[in-house]
Amino acid sequence: MGEAPRILLVDDDPWILRMVSTVLEKRGYVIVTATDGAEALRHADQSPPDLVITDVMMPGMDGWSFVKNLRAQTRFSFVPVIFLTALSSDDDRIRGFRLGADDYLPKPFRFEELDLRVANTLKKHRELRSQARPTAQDGSPGIHGALDQLGLSSLLAMLEMERKSGVLVLRRGGEVGRVFVRDGKVVAARMESGTLAEGAAAVYHLLTWPDGHFDFSVIEVDMEDQVRTSTTHLLMEGARRLDEANRLRAQARR
Repeated sequence: MGEAPRILLVDDDPWILRMVSTVLEKRGYVIVTATDGAEALRHADQSPPDLVITDVMMPGMDGWSFVKNLRAQTRFSFVPVIFLTALSSDDDRIRGFRLGADDYLPKPFRFEELDLRVANTLKKHRELRSQARPTAQDGSPGIHGALDQLGLSSLLAMLEMERKSGVLVLRRGGEVGRVFVRDGKVVAARMESGTLAEGAAAVYHLLTWPDGHFDFSVIEVDMEDQVRTSTTHLLMEGARRLDEANRLRAQARR
């Protein structure tokens, strides 16, 4: 058997930390706790977690900022995240999932349900990491899946870590986008239907998709680098634009 999964639990409520830690440790998980996002980032740097469970409303660095900062680092972009929070509106859920969350459990919650969601999230990510089968017509290896299970930010980070080259095709409704990756770096992108955008603008648009489907085919990409920036910068700028759009929508509703 392999090592027990390491879970980073972040919450400013001592009771939540104590009770959730007790429940999950009984299942054999290794639990590391933090009371705010800044402390959680330090723990992640020292010992990368297999799963993050985090509150949103915390003093200092809140859960939104913590996950954004975590996802901005390529080595953490594929770590699954479960938000555990009293915020339960549809807007809050959408914001969580767009930040790359894998699940969203509102407080109060049943410990049995949390236990089940942790197990399911870890299992899903083990399957996603091991998933690789032919998707191109020539039989070259690739990956495919649904964006509500593996978001574009995590997918791009995974391709960068594994230094893959190929074409990523994304479809949602009537829109189709293509992202060209060489040695793990996004070198070009374009929308082929729906919103007309190219380069980084196309990537920023695709990062707003909460669902849809993707197919990545491993092929040689021999084209000029039109994006000319790192994956980390693309993800951080995409998150900044999304936050700004959410802020403007919130102001418009007032």
